[in-house]
Amino acid sequence: MNDKGTENVYIEIPKLNLESVIGKNSEVHQVIDDSFKEQKHRIYNFNKENYGKDAAEVLDRELFEEADASFKKFKASAQKEVNYLVKEFECRKAADSYARASTARTGVLDTARLHTYKFNEDLFKKVSVIPDGKNHGLIFVLDWSGSMQNVLADTCKQLFNLIWFCKKVNIPFEVYAFTNEWLRPGYNDATLPEPHYERKSGLVCVESDFSLMNLFTSKVNSKELEHQLLNIWRLAVCFDNSYHCKYSYPNRLCLSGTPLNESLVALHQILPQFQKQNKLQKVQCVILTDGEANHLPYHLEVKRAWDKDPYIGCRGINPNTTFLRDRKLGTTYKFDYGYHHYTDTLLHNLKDKFPTVNFIGIRVLSGRDANRFIGLYHSTADKQFDKIQTDWKKAKSFTITNSGYDAYFGLSSSALSQEAEFEVADDASKAQIKTAFVKSLKSKKMNKKVLGEFIELVA
Repeated sequence: MNDKGTENVYIEIPKLNLESVIGKNSEVHQVIDDSFKEQKHRIYNFNKENYGKDAAEVLDRELFEEADASFKKFKASAQKEVNYLVKEFECRKAADSYARASTARTGVLDTARLHTYKFNEDLFKKVSVIPDGKNHGLIFVLDWSGSMQNVLADTCKQLFNLIWFCKKVNIPFEVYAFTNEWLRPGYNDATLPEPHYERKSGLVCVESDFSLMNLFTSKVNSKELEHQLLNIWRLAVCFDNSYHCKYSYPNRLCLSGTPLNESLVALHQILPQFQKQNKLQKVQCVILTDGEANHLPYHLEVKRAWDKDPYIGCRGINPNTTFLRDRKLGTTYKFDYGYHHYTDTLLHNLKDKFPTVNFIGIRVLSGRDANRFIGLYHSTADKQFDKIQTDWKKAKSFTITNSGYDAYFGLSSSALSQEAEFEVADDASKAQIKTAFVKSLKSKKMNKKVLGEFIELVA
């Protein structure tokens, strides 16, 4: 309660229509394929008309050559990290199974014990019963906002590692990217799509232009998945080199705003559906982002003199008097002023509603942003602040444990590239070789530390 005479407001999460929210995996990649095909055709014809057929064919082969070569190189270099993930996962699963193992009688006499019948009542053979491991599944939510332009390629490297890991250990997965662009019918048409839910007073407001693009899914075969990974890799390379790239991206996959909080609202339907479809016992939800998102307003019914029926509008939250309510759980949650606090409130509600799900945040950071981000969760007077700063300086990574996530990993955008190859010039001195070797080891150590902590949560 508040003591200022203002009435408290309780708002609730709307039930979204996933059919309208989610851009289907096949449709997303059809749009990309059509765009690339159209560009190749148009550019080829232009070059043929201006430079001749031979030159046009050469330039046509070069259109995606650089991006495709970098994808192939990264995939080869990433196998060490993927294999490390698989090894750690299998070891932890085996340890968990043996910890829950029990011994049972078989009902068959053990002839080696018959001579002890006078003083031993247990003459039956025994067998160790090891229960099956839990069924795992992963949902990834990728930030497709404009601020990700220069770190999207590096973020995709981390994401692709985890996708290849899932594929190797046969874990079902879905990857969604949040955006405000996918549902735009055309940049010259201002008409917005239909609402994702029935708007009522007291519901959290989710705008109609919000959508989740289903970039990857474990439901496709390996060949199709490889094609889809290359599609998204090409887009990430294009965003990172927009002024020099030889090709462009489809308008519907343009980088947009940051509907992170809207994605958390959608997870209320996505998580149980994913768990039920794949018959899973344990689900991990991994959110990869580079920043905070705006507070979501809530719907309010207003009676206007010039309207016959009440108008359903939107009003911003007041952290002093606005509370999130979950009727099924019988709980309420307090909001706060910071952007990250709003997201944490939604995460706390999700964790209470889905106790078998781990929520893991991966925050991509530049060097200058690390201290500000750490300061959101720890004051400079906090001893933990110094420890996290030390982790950042040494390994370019750290873990926040007091946010709405079960674990919130801060990762250096430059370190995510994982270029840990040991390369020196032919005429390098002993000192140069030593420096390059130590640098390579440090990078690998950072990778294993982050991946190890991730697997500890997942397994």
